[in-house]
Amino acid sequence: MLDIKWIRDNAEALDAALAKRGAEPLSAFLIDLDEKRRALVQSLQDKQSRRNAASKEIGAAMAAKDGALADRLKAEVADLKTTMPALEEDSRRVDAELIDALSRIPNIPLDDVPVGSDEGGNVVKHMSGQKPGWNHKPLEHFEIGEALGWLDFEGAARIAGSRFTIVKGQLARLERALGQFMLDLHTSEHGYMEVQPPLLVRDDAMYGTGQLPKFSEDLFRTTDERWLIPTAEVPLTNMVREQILDADVLPLRLTALTPCFRSEAGSAGRDTRGMLRQHQFNKVELVSITDAETSVDEHERMTACAEEVLKRLGLHYRVMTLCTGDMGFGARKTYDLEVWLPGQDTYREISSCSVCGDFQARRMNARYRGKDEKGTRFVHTLNGSGTAVGRALIAVIENYLNEDGSVTIPDVLLPYMGGLTRIEKAS
Repeated sequence: MLDIKWIRDNAEALDAALAKRGAEPLSAFLIDLDEKRRALVQSLQDKQSRRNAASKEIGAAMAAKDGALADRLKAEVADLKTTMPALEEDSRRVDAELIDALSRIPNIPLDDVPVGSDEGGNVVKHMSGQKPGWNHKPLEHFEIGEALGWLDFEGAARIAGSRFTIVKGQLARLERALGQFMLDLHTSEHGYMEVQPPLLVRDDAMYGTGQLPKFSEDLFRTTDERWLIPTAEVPLTNMVREQILDADVLPLRLTALTPCFRSEAGSAGRDTRGMLRQHQFNKVELVSITDAETSVDEHERMTACAEEVLKRLGLHYRVMTLCTGDMGFGARKTYDLEVWLPGQDTYREISSCSVCGDFQARRMNARYRGKDEKGTRFVHTLNGSGTAVGRALIAVIENYLNEDGSVTIPDVLLPYMGGLTRIEKAS
C-alpha cells in the first residue's frame, strides 16, 4: 500500500507511475477523498472540543445561577450528542473508502524498470547454460511421463477434475528429490532458515501481501473463511506483521517447501495439457525482510540464489527483467527466470523474484528500529521462487530425455534417489 502523505506530495509522480503500468491517473481522486476524510476528522474534533467546553460552561452558568444560559448550553450539548454519531459514521465510511482505494493501487516501479504494456516489453538481462545438443526428437513432459507410466492425468481428473496430476513411482521420487535439493541448497549455502508455515491463512494475511482485496478470484477459500495459500510468500512474509524488529536482526531470510493452491481463474484455455498450470503444485519459496537501504542489493542476491538451482541442475535458462506492464501488483522490480523446455521449443517461467519496498509492510504494519533511533521505519520485503518444484520436474524430464524414452537423473540429485540413475518405464 502506498502512503497517502507521499501521494499528496507526489501526485504527478504517482500518475506517471500508474501510466507506466497502463493504469488511469488516480491522484486527484485519492487526494479529494483524503480531503473529505480530513474535513470530517477536523469537524469531529471541533464538535468534541465544543461539547467539552459547553459542558464546563454549564457548570459555570449553574454556579452563577444563570438558568437560561445553562438551559441553552444543555440544548447545545444535546444537539451535539445527536449529530456527532452520524458524523462519526461518515468519517468511518470515508476512511474505509480511502483505505480500500489505496489497497487497490499497484506499487511504484523503480526507475530502471523497462516501460512496456505486456510481456513483449520484457528485457533479457542475461542467459546461462546451453540447450541440450542431442539429435533425437524432443517431447513434451506429459508425453514422456505418460509413456513411462509415471504421470496419470486421467486418474487425477476422475478424482479432482482438470488441472491436477498424479505423479507416481520414480517420478514422484524425483519430484521429492528436487524439493529436498532446493531446501538443502538454500539453508546450508544461502543462509535461509527453513520454515514449516500454515497452509491456511486469514483475511489479514492475504491482505498483508496484496492478494486481497483485488485478487480474490485467483484463490481458494474454505468453509470457515480461511484461504489456501497461493504461495508460501503469504505466511512467511506475515511472520513479521504487527512487529517492530531491531535493525540488527535484518535481513531475515526464510524459505519453505509447501503445496500451493491457485484457482487459475484468468487462464481458461491456457496450458490445459500437462503440469504447467495446476490448481495444486509444490514450490520452494524465498522471502527476505530487510531495511530500506539494502533491499535492492538483496533482490540481486535472491535472484542469484534461485539461479544457482538451475545451474546445478545443468539447465539452460534466461533471466528477464519484467516491464512495467507485466510486473506483479506489489512489486517494484521483478526478475523472471525462464527455463528452456525442448518439448515446447520455448522458455517458460520457473521463478519470479521481486522487491516490494515497504508496500507490503505498510499493509502488515511491520517495522524496524535502527540503532540509536527513536522512531521506526517500515521494513522492506522481497519474495521469489527458489524454485517451482513441478516446473523443475518438467524441465528435467524434457532436458534429460534419452533416445530410448528414459530420463537421466542430474548428478546433483543422485544422493536423493536411492541408487536410481535414470527414470525408466514402469514394469
